[in-house]
Amino acid sequence: MDLETFAPGSGRLEPRAALRSDAPALDLNGLWRFRLSPVADVPDDFARPGFDDSAWAELPVPAHWPLHGHGAPAYTNVSYPFPVDPPHVPDENPTGDYRRAFDLPDGWSGGRLRFEGVDSFARVWLNGHELGFSTGSRLPVEFDAGPWLRPGRNVLAVRVHQWSAASYLEDQDMWWLPGIFRDVTLTRSAADVFVHASHDGRLSFEAAEGRLSIPELGVRDLEPGVEITVGAEPWTAETPRLYEAVLTMPYETVRLRVGFRTVSIQDGVLLANGRPLLLKGVNRHEFHPLHGRAVPYETMREDVLLMKRHNVNAVRTSHYPPHPDFLDLCDELGLWVVDECDLETHGFGQVGWRRNPTDDPRWAEALLDRMRRMVERDKNHPSVIMWSLGNEAGVGRNLAVMADWTRERDPSRPLHYEGDWSCANTDVYSRMYASHAEVEAIGRGEEDPLDDPELDARRRAMPFLQCEYAHAMGNGPGGLAEYQELFERHPRLAGGFVWEWIDHGLAHPRHEYAYGGDYGEPLHDANFVIDGLVFPDRTPSPGLLDLKKVFEPVRFEFGDGVLRVLNRYDFRDLAHLAFRAVVEADGTPVAEFPLEVPPAGGEIELPALPPAEGTAGEHWLTVRAVLATDQPWAPAGHELAWTQTPLAPPAPPAPEPTRLPATPESRDGRLVLGGGEFDARTGRLLSLFGLDVEGPRLDLYRAPTDNDRYGGLDRQWRGLGLRRLTHRVDGVETGDGLTVRVRVAPAATDLGMRVAYTWTATSDDTLNLTVDVEPDGEWPGPIPRLGVHLTLPGEIAHVTWYGRGPGEAYPDTGMAARVGRWTATIDDLQTPYVYPQENGHRADVRWAEFGGPTGTPGFKVAGDPVFGLTARRWSTAELAAARHRPDLVAGDRVHLHLDLAQQGIGTATCGPGTLPRYDLHPAPATLRLRFTPA
Repeated sequence: MDLETFAPGSGRLEPRAALRSDAPALDLNGLWRFRLSPVADVPDDFARPGFDDSAWAELPVPAHWPLHGHGAPAYTNVSYPFPVDPPHVPDENPTGDYRRAFDLPDGWSGGRLRFEGVDSFARVWLNGHELGFSTGSRLPVEFDAGPWLRPGRNVLAVRVHQWSAASYLEDQDMWWLPGIFRDVTLTRSAADVFVHASHDGRLSFEAAEGRLSIPELGVRDLEPGVEITVGAEPWTAETPRLYEAVLTMPYETVRLRVGFRTVSIQDGVLLANGRPLLLKGVNRHEFHPLHGRAVPYETMREDVLLMKRHNVNAVRTSHYPPHPDFLDLCDELGLWVVDECDLETHGFGQVGWRRNPTDDPRWAEALLDRMRRMVERDKNHPSVIMWSLGNEAGVGRNLAVMADWTRERDPSRPLHYEGDWSCANTDVYSRMYASHAEVEAIGRGEEDPLDDPELDARRRAMPFLQCEYAHAMGNGPGGLAEYQELFERHPRLAGGFVWEWIDHGLAHPRHEYAYGGDYGEPLHDANFVIDGLVFPDRTPSPGLLDLKKVFEPVRFEFGDGVLRVLNRYDFRDLAHLAFRAVVEADGTPVAEFPLEVPPAGGEIELPALPPAEGTAGEHWLTVRAVLATDQPWAPAGHELAWTQTPLAPPAPPAPEPTRLPATPESRDGRLVLGGGEFDARTGRLLSLFGLDVEGPRLDLYRAPTDNDRYGGLDRQWRGLGLRRLTHRVDGVETGDGLTVRVRVAPAATDLGMRVAYTWTATSDDTLNLTVDVEPDGEWPGPIPRLGVHLTLPGEIAHVTWYGRGPGEAYPDTGMAARVGRWTATIDDLQTPYVYPQENGHRADVRWAEFGGPTGTPGFKVAGDPVFGLTARRWSTAELAAARHRPDLVAGDRVHLHLDLAQQGIGTATCGPGTLPRYDLHPAPATLRLRFTPA
């Protein structure tokens, strides 16, 4: 069968550029007739024009049939969901037959049938005549329809097989979703053009015929192959200047937008328009929770707008060329793009790379075909600055075939490929998930040498980029700021692309969002597809907010009465920004004023900023850089950068009269101290200012994050028994307060923590707690958290706190959290990760006030100096057991965690774990808290 052929297709026309033409065209999107068969070997009589399809279902095109009730999705990251026996595929091969009748307008002659994307093997008939077949799911293909078109009614029939030999080339980390998922068009356009436009104004083009005009630049009827120089403004992602061009041909007129820019490499530095370029990027799969890879235009635009608003300047199109409209948006709004070929053979790594297509000459034509179709389609986009040969496809001779052709066809763009660290066929040195230490070594040019001295010298002269880093799965990623500092310090480091843009959670009636295994797949990779910076509905995660902070185009440094403003743009000044400052006392604004910053940045004097007279508390100065006027991607006032610095503290308040510590009173088996009531035997707190409470108890465990689980830390913690601690009271002592001595330890080990809870009070409206912790035994590694846990009545519904916020923060995350006064409901404190896990921790809290409906007692807790705050309506055990958001059901208690410290987050789902400075190792520690009634 052709399904198992090495050939990429038959009957196809030569690939050409995606262009806007005035030639007549028919949009064939819409409802098609559809039939799904479980096997490939079914009669093709459906292709006859007179075939009766009235009993068939209707299916929208573009779409994936598993998302419309025909079969089910399946997710794997690396593993092929069929035996690795190339080029063979299983007999059980879901096969979709499509039919579409359309009327040809009067006078129509000739034309091409263009399919922008079909997964994975398509055979096409027009009016009963077979036009040919094609593979390469994320690439366009055209067939000559002219000889077979008829006046009036025409019937287009397409058979799509989910599995084919080509499936071995498409083992990307994503849902397996077959179908005609991009646009289908009948067009009479046959134009092709390749415009060459350099940042210094040089302009020429390649085309079989036609004349090029750019009226804005005074260019009229430029002939193919003739180079001229014009006074054009260069295109960059920061200043995406485009010029409308018109190619006039005998039978059609083509319009395209031209951007003048140059990409080069000099002395190991990646340059754009002759200046160093730092990529602040993300990897972007095409995904929509309802439509899979059939992403609507409005959603593509939303993606680009979100990226721009969060200081992202670059996209790697992992791991295939996107819909051409997405690249148009990158041209228009400004993003640097690494355009990646539709090639990945990752699953061959599980069989020792035996028979890997990348090194099998029988596959050379198919691999080259994919590269040609990408380059020809996307060659006119100024946003595309680099071609990528593919992803995780091992090494082999066919990479050279692809690279050699591409260099000859388009020498203006460097080549990228990460899978061969020798970089034999690339122009940049690319890696995935290299640690901070290794990135620094590479930046210094001190990486481990290759065995081949010539290749080693060649690689050392290349720029370095991390095509994937900071795996954004669940809570995280950690370590972003440290990576960015390295990228900015070493010129050789060209930046990188965070993995990845979006959680691939499919909308699900029971789970809310589904991941691998939720459709009964026998082989799957669970929630590894939930690894994005935005949730499936494109709500930014805390990780994206942190990334925005790390990618800021403006940096601030405070000196003695001065503010240094540093321009981190690569190509533009700061004239489009406005700068504003505010002084706050304990989160309340007490002074606001604008700052006059020169376009180049520099040092400016700050006005006198003593703490405002009569205002107590901490004083902070916050400086913000916002858009001064509307931009195509954000309105005026949109914040791009900010910083804070503490000011001199106000004069201390007059000391209160000295009070003797209160002595606990015994009442009916309880000890009463300040606003607290305690069990006289165990010293356990029972009531706090009239609230029924349980705890506090030392807590060492957290519901594991994805990084904890995949990186192995949670396995260690479970092995230690940290989720099943026992608490033994060794003593209850009264005097000037109450001291409860407890040994906290899990079963089956001699390790533990000795804890002293010391309560004191000087009046009825205060209660002070000091928690002294002493490790017992030699602990083998870091622990998840160190703090206390108590529960409150469910009526407690909201909290106001002064500390960092408004979002969550952990030791190596939370760069987006700033010091201020914040208010939220208990429910709103939760970060709704698709896969439930530790979340919602507010850091460096000075005080927090809890309350409920009118009449419900409330209280305030203050730190000496700070604490970490987490509050939720389910326990850590319930959170750890949940697999989907709906599994979390609010109980009748609020679980409050007041932490001294937590373990860092890291990026160990894929990449390095937590940096050593963010590890939480057991050590003597003290947590001090002060409780007062609200």
